Formats: sequence, C-alpha cells, structure tokens
Amino acid sequence: MDVSQYLEIFIEESKEHLQSLSEQLLILENEPENQDTINEIFRAAHSLKGMAGTMGYKRMQNLTHNMENVFSEVRSGKMKTTPNLVDTLFQCLDALETYVDNIQNTADEGTEDNENIIKLLNAFLNGEEAVQEEKPSEENKTAASGVSYKSVKLADFERHAIREAIEKGLKVYAFTVYVDANCLLKAARAFLVFKALEPLGEIIKSDPSVQDIEDEKFDLEFSLYLISAEPFDKIVAAVKNVSEIADCVGEEITSVPEAATEETETSDSTEEQEKDTKETQNDTAKNETQNANLPAKAEGDNKPQAPKTSKSKPVVNRSVRVDIEKLDVLMNLVSELIIAKNGLVSASAGIETGRNDQGFHEQIEYLERVTTNLHESVMKVRMMPIESVVNKFPRMIRDLSKKLDKKMELYMTGEDTELDRTVIDEIGDPLMHLLRNSADHGLESAEIRAQRGKPEVGSIFLDAYQDGNNVVIEVRDDGNGIDVEKVKKKALEKGNITEEQAAVMTDKDVIDLLFRPSFSTADKISDVSGRGVGLDVVKSKIEALGGDIEVKSEYGVGSTFIIRLPLTLAIIQALMVQLGDEKYAIALGSIQTLEDIPVSDIKYVHAKEVIHLRDSVIPLIRLRDVLQIPGEPEKKDSITVVVVKKGDKLAGLVVDNLIGQLEIVIKSLGKYIKINRVISGATILGDGEVALIIDANALV
Repeated sequence: MDVSQYLEIFIEESKEHLQSLSEQLLILENEPENQDTINEIFRAAHSLKGMAGTMGYKRMQNLTHNMENVFSEVRSGKMKTTPNLVDTLFQCLDALETYVDNIQNTADEGTEDNENIIKLLNAFLNGEEAVQEEKPSEENKTAASGVSYKSVKLADFERHAIREAIEKGLKVYAFTVYVDANCLLKAARAFLVFKALEPLGEIIKSDPSVQDIEDEKFDLEFSLYLISAEPFDKIVAAVKNVSEIADCVGEEITSVPEAATEETETSDSTEEQEKDTKETQNDTAKNETQNANLPAKAEGDNKPQAPKTSKSKPVVNRSVRVDIEKLDVLMNLVSELIIAKNGLVSASAGIETGRNDQGFHEQIEYLERVTTNLHESVMKVRMMPIESVVNKFPRMIRDLSKKLDKKMELYMTGEDTELDRTVIDEIGDPLMHLLRNSADHGLESAEIRAQRGKPEVGSIFLDAYQDGNNVVIEVRDDGNGIDVEKVKKKALEKGNITEEQAAVMTDKDVIDLLFRPSFSTADKISDVSGRGVGLDVVKSKIEALGGDIEVKSEYGVGSTFIIRLPLTLAIIQALMVQLGDEKYAIALGSIQTLEDIPVSDIKYVHAKEVIHLRDSVIPLIRLRDVLQIPGEPEKKDSITVVVVKKGDKLAGLVVDNLIGQLEIVIKSLGKYIKINRVISGATILGDGEVALIIDANALV
C-alpha cells in the first residue's frame, strides 16, 4: 500500500497528539489521580499507535503500544502514577518526537528501538520501581569506543597544505566536535568553536562546509582539520570551553592522507548499484503483493512502507487550517473583484466611444474598496494564534526546574492572540531564550528568595496581547532583576566600555549592554547559560521582523522584557515622503506626529541638532545626509519633521516634502543587494517607480 500521500496528514496529526500528551503529562505530574487526564493520555497514545501502524512505522508503534499497556493498568487502578513513571513517560514523549522529526525530514523513522525506555515501562508493569539509567549519548559512545574522528575526504590542495605544514615542522590535527544533544543553537555553538580556534591555528578543512554549518545543515557533530603550532590538549581544551559542546576527539596527523583511489570509488558506485537493484526488487515484490490483504502483509514485512515510496523530503508545514467562514468571505470578495473588473471594462469602452468618464471613477473607487477588504480577509486567513508557539514552553520550564534545582512555575495569558504566520514561525527561538534567561539568571535560589520574603516557587509570566497594529509579548519574572553594577563591572572587565563611559551611563544604557554579541554576566558557564549567545540573537531576530524589544527591571523585584511585533509583514500603511527627486516610505506604525518646525527652533546638544517639543528633547536625523541624496536642499524658513518612536525613544526625521498616506506591499531586496540597514525593503508605486522603505527602528 502506497502511504506516502498520507504523510503530511500523519505528521500534522502526530504533532497535535504529541502536544496533547505533553500538556496532559504536565497536569498528571501535579495531579496523579486525575482520571480525565489519564484517559486523555491513553487516547493520545492509542491514536498514535494506530496511525504509526497504518503507516508501517513499527518502532513508533511498538513504543506507543507499551505506553498504552502502562496506561491501561493506571486507568484500571492497578498501578499508581509516581514521579519516576512521569519521568519515563516524558522520555517516551522525547523519543516519539524524534521519530516524527525523522519522518518529517526523511520519510523514515530511523533505526533507534528505544529498548531502554521499553524496559523501564515493562518494569513498571511488573511492579518494579525501576531506577532510571542515563542513556549514554551518541557523542560519549563514540568517544568511549576509541573512534578518534570521522573520516573526511580531502581535496588535492588540502593534502598539499598538510604536506607543507608537516615539512615546516607544524602540527596537523584531525578531530570531530560533538555538540550536546540538548543544544538549542547548534550553528551559534559551532561559530564559537571556530572563534576559539582562530588564534590557535588555521582551519583548512571543515565537514560539513562552513556555509552548511552556518545554515544549521548538520547533525550534532562536525569534523575539522587544523594546522597549529600548539599542543593538541590546548586545542581540545579551547573547544570544550565552549558551552554545550559534549566532546572533542581526534589525533595528530603525521603523514599526508592518501587520495581516494579509483578502486574505492568503484566499490562505492557498485554499492550504490546494488542498493538501487535491491530497491527495484523491493518495489517489484511490493507491486506483486498489492492485492494481498493489509494485516497479512504487515505481519510478514517488518520494514516501514513510507520510506519505499518517498525518498525525497516530504513537503510539510506549508498548510494553515482556516475557518470555513473566512474562506466564504474570501470567495465573496473574489466575486466582487470580478464584478469590479467587468465594470472597469465597460467604463473604459464608454470612454473610448466619447461617453462621460464619471462611471470609470466610480468603478475605480469600488475596486479600491474591494481590494482593501480582500487584503484584510487574506490577512485574517494568514493569522495564527500564538498558542502554536508557546504551548511547548511549560514542558521546557518543567525540565529547567529539575536541571537548575529551582522551583518555578510558568503562567501564560493571551495564547489566542493572533500573529501573521511568517512571524509565528520566527518568534519561537527568541521567546525560548528569554524564558531560559528568566529561569537561570532571573529567579534566585531558594535561600535568597526565603531571605527576601518571597514565595519558595518562582513565577515566570508570558503575556501576549494586541495593541493597535502591533502584538505585544511580555516575558517577566519575580526574580532578582538586573544588577546594573554587576553588568557595568563585567563590561569594564571585558573592555566593552571605558571608565569615563561607565561614569555617565544611565541604568538603561547599562541594560542595553546585555544585548551586545558575546556579552554574558554568568560567573560560570553551564549548558543553560552560555557565552552570551542569547540576548543579542533575540534582539537581531526581533528587529529583523520589524519589531523591537525593551527591558524594565527593578533590582530584587524582577525584570520584564517587552517585545513589540507588527501584525503582518506583507502589506502596511505607510507615509510617502520626498527627498530630492526620490520617494521613500516610512511605516505609519512607527510615526508619532508630523511637525513643521521653524529653523530658529533648532538647538544643539553635544554638537548635535535637537528640537524641544512638548516637554521632550528630540534629536534630529537629516535623512538627506544619512541616505546621501545628491544636490542641496531648498532653503526654507521651516523644516518638515516626521517624529518616529521606538520603545520610549523619539527621533525627528527631516524630509523635504510629504506626499501622503499609501497602502504598500513590501518587497524584499533579497540577499544580493548589499544595502544600508536603515532600508528594510522596497515597494512598487502605481506608476511603476520603486520606492525604498526606511526602517525607523534602525535609525532611532
């Protein structure tokens, strides 16, 4: 049976069941006797078992079958829910997620049987309170088994470089770096490894390539060839000093590795041919038995069916579930659009025959109304509740609570707040960083909380709500708050600021230091607190989405990180302005007011132009200078200022003329045009002219 056509449905439904399992297990941990939760978990495991069996994923089916057996006993009251059982069930959940991820990427569940988890489940069934054994990770297994490094094919010029290095008396090392299985940002950790090795020698080969590593197109390991004058122990120490690096194993190369011979290449191709022949035979056998009934076939064939039918990566996560009413509105508007088109054709024919063009203008207005409504409807279809991102965080906080040995609770509100699908896909990582930051840096230890008279259990809050054309997400905690003096001291130690700068810095300026790359206040490096890869990633990700982040903190009371994001990234209302002969767009969302300021009102602070407006001192930014517009501005008695806001900061953008408000479609400039980051994209105007969009956030 060809099941590849059902792959996308299987993956989507499996993810829903896994999310339901995660939520119910968290409830079960706190309420072991909750019968509704026990029934819900049993149902989810049963559904997953049936789906996996139908698709031919035997390993996944076996694991869920064993989970079902355990819950059958719990439901009937023959077995009690214990903390050890819940921990084992969370291990099952992780294993199932790995299966689904494998299926999503390769249409194959993989070769891991998870026998250790199944043994634990059976031990519970036999009435034994099994002690959880730490499963050795792949990295440690590799290191323990004495395998030094993964073999890497070298090009001629790379072997030549190794030969030259050995002749010059330098050392050449080949080694494989293993990243921790729980690492959230593999590419960032790899980047830090490369950074650590830079001063120690020259990397002549990386497998996968540097570009693939940058794009996170690698598993949990990568191999390097390094030419260095330093001892190997120093190289290994530098690599292991990077947090979330599990191991680094390798050896010194004393002779030039041989080139791949024709013989080995031939044997490789022979293997490929054999593999292709086997696959062809399998497919033929499958076609011959297609008329046999399915249960008999399933018993006789232990291999999953999906991998045979689909070798390419399945297309998933490209669908959005839409309310049928929204589609009805869309359909209605498309029919209105056709009526408007017919009206325009009729009106244009009338103008050609010399009739009055009043009807033509009416049809244009009608078309404008329809397209505006159509835009709003399509935007609603693209909207998704933020719930799909945040529902994985309670489990993460539970795991962090155990890892950090701190009692903490996550409270979430506004999960039904809707955001554009493109924003939803990108916002998960930044929020995860902020929550980990609150759990590790924010919340104090139990002793300090007791001294301060705070409850033993720390609270972390994640609140989302709509505010005008923006969605605001707040991550706050009742922890330590930001120790401004400690941050200042660290910045001075690292040379980020000078003594003179430190003396005049406000608390807000000091807090902004936390968003600098590779800045961290952690006293010791752990797998939760890294080397400052976190808040800088958060800031750049959010600003890339057209949003901004600000921090409010009170020492000893807690911190709040406030993220503002645009509702959609595709179509925005903008103010069109003129600079010389060029037109530019500024998003209305960031504009506070438009002002006509007499030139005599311009003042100077630290040799920079400012204006005093309604009790605020606002710095002026002359866009002509920033964008290097050719020609001289016209001499006038007053200047036109567009006052923009980012967080609580204001700035006045000086423009030549205001053109008016326009609904614009944002077009990306792509990766090929290297452009100043004050430009966030472009739009095509009605006359076909291209206008650049100014990023007010970056300017401020």
